[in-house]
Amino acid sequence: MLKARWFGFLLLIGSWCMAQQEYPKLTEFVTDKAQIFTQPQLEGLLTKLYQFESETTNQLVILTIDELGNETIEQYALEVFNQNGLGQEGKDNGILILFSKLDREVRIEVGYGLEPYITDAVASRIIRNTMIPRFKEEDYFGGLDAATNQIIEFLNNPEALDEFKAEIEAENEMPWWLLGIIGLFLMMFVAAGGFIFYKGYSTLIEILRGMFIGKLAVFRGVFMAVFMLFPLVFGMVFVGMPLFFITLLLGFDDELSRLVKDFTWVLFVVLAFIVLTILLVVKKMKDKGDQDLKLSFFKSDNDYMSKTFSSSGTHSFGSGSSGGSSSSFSGGGGSSGGGGASGSW
Repeated sequence: MLKARWFGFLLLIGSWCMAQQEYPKLTEFVTDKAQIFTQPQLEGLLTKLYQFESETTNQLVILTIDELGNETIEQYALEVFNQNGLGQEGKDNGILILFSKLDREVRIEVGYGLEPYITDAVASRIIRNTMIPRFKEEDYFGGLDAATNQIIEFLNNPEALDEFKAEIEAENEMPWWLLGIIGLFLMMFVAAGGFIFYKGYSTLIEILRGMFIGKLAVFRGVFMAVFMLFPLVFGMVFVGMPLFFITLLLGFDDELSRLVKDFTWVLFVVLAFIVLTILLVVKKMKDKGDQDLKLSFFKSDNDYMSKTFSSSGTHSFGSGSSGGSSSSFSGGGGSSGGGGASGSW
């Protein structure tokens, strides 16, 4: 009896999880589950989007829903996009506009192939300036209709898109004096973080050297090296955060988005850090005249420890002498990696 109850419970949980993964199957260019369009409005949108696909093969699709449930609009839009294969396979030239009425959120999800044109910044400005003002007045059709007109124009008219992107850049520009103040403030953080990182990294190099020449016990040295990683991370955060904001100010947000989506580069950074550290340890051993490689697992040289790692002791990074009309629709197999933008009102 108990096993049967457990089986029923697990079956219920499994069914609930499967239900959570169900997303609308799109068979029209406009799927109005939230029922925000009148029939003439719906027919007008269908005709426009069908004609756009016929002329360009780009698929611009609208989905309205009542609510998202427990998911974010970004995850919901990505799943709908990829499960329906919006755009053509190989071209990935689909765009999904997802509208959630009760959540008061909207998202433009862009396929890989159109991300160079409808960038995150372009999608965000369309939402912010074209959709949201109309949505606040409950003119949902007006906002979506105007947004589709803009997207169609930008994909058909490169000059209009370039002008729009120029407006975005001008909108984000700051006075030179304000940029100077912000830059000076951020550089202070970079300098502080760099100093913390340098001191911590210098100590780490000396810890490893001490272990390799047998003056610092391996077990004690490992503990000290792990502990020394904290100021290194702290210093990198101090350096990294200002550089992150500077990169955003310079307009490299698309490049940052790609880095966030793919963390493969982190592995290369870690490997480069390890290799560089080993090379610097070897260089310091050579500069200090250390001839033999020795390891002491438990015993440390007390005189070396007091001179090197005491509060008054000093050590250097390198050597002592050097510095350092038909509305039928089916997706063509395209995909999206999460490019686009979201907004709420």
